[in-house]
Amino acid sequence: MQSLEGEVAIVTGASVGLGRSMALALAAVGTRVTLASPQTALLAEVADQITKQHGPGRVLVVATDITSRDQCDACVNCTLEAFGKVSILINNARREQRGPGLPEAGNNFPFWESNPDVWIQALNVNVGGSFLMARSAAPHMISRGWGRILNISTSLDTMQRKHNSPYGVTKAALDAASLIWAADLEGTGVTVNILLPGGMVDTDGTRPSTPQRPTLPVEVMNAAMLWLVSHESDGRTGQRFVGRSWPLDVPPAQAADLALEPSVLRPIMARV
Repeated sequence: MQSLEGEVAIVTGASVGLGRSMALALAAVGTRVTLASPQTALLAEVADQITKQHGPGRVLVVATDITSRDQCDACVNCTLEAFGKVSILINNARREQRGPGLPEAGNNFPFWESNPDVWIQALNVNVGGSFLMARSAAPHMISRGWGRILNISTSLDTMQRKHNSPYGVTKAALDAASLIWAADLEGTGVTVNILLPGGMVDTDGTRPSTPQRPTLPVEVMNAAMLWLVSHESDGRTGQRFVGRSWPLDVPPAQAADLALEPSVLRPIMARV
């Protein structure tokens, strides 16, 4: 993987799981990283690990509730003040269907029995928050003539699974948003792509894989992510990639073709 030295990334939901793993992977190839989440204590742990491994001045912690326009703007502005630019945004933060007072299975009910507060919160985080972060970051990328927005999604069957509202609804909406944003940004040098694990991820090391319920490692998307946010992926936009399908034993451009999955929506193959 080529170095991303000199690039600056914001990773939302960077405190745990996939976000934490992607932030560490970006730092390992030279990217300066802003860690964004309301969970500042956990972000501090990630930042400490990056500093110990790669030295000072490589990471910034910004407490960010992405449902707040002001906090999204502040996250981008703090990144610009610390690192001079924003070239990569990974919209990873999500609100699952779990919450206080809900059973362990979460909000997996017929839609008319769903907790309406959880339903709206999921929309606000997964769709509204991703929009607010992209809206704040995109003008700075456009002004520099290059940038990457990567939206983390889910499997197509998850979007349509019985009782999987609101989570499936929010990710289908984010896929649609990604295609629209890619078209809006055509010709600017800024690309928008979709990345998903391709299965259930062992985000905290407590979900052992079994033949009946296999899990994927938390690093499952890292190789695809690093290529998609690099200059090597110039010209690839409005596309959807599956981390599990990304082979590590072939050149990255070939791996991208093998991991490409048609969207449930009309794919946009715009060239940047």
